[in-house]
Amino acid sequence: MKIDTCGTSCPQPVLMTKKALDSNPDSIEVLVDNNTSKTNVKKFLTSRGYSVEADEHGDVMSVKGKK
Repeated sequence: MKIDTCGTSCPQPVLMTKKALDSNPDSIEVLVDNNTSKTNVKKFLTSRGYSVEADEHGDVMSVKGKK
């Protein structure tokens, strides 16, 4: 599952991630465009039992979580 939260500010990326996790995916990729969102989404995914890694692609960062 992949969601794009670019252009939104906190707490919106975390709320969008939380909604996406309602379907209990084995993996998720969240696109963010600022460091605060990256940090908050990483913390949230970790708290939900996902192993998390983040990559940067220019102005867009990808936070990937896997169960």
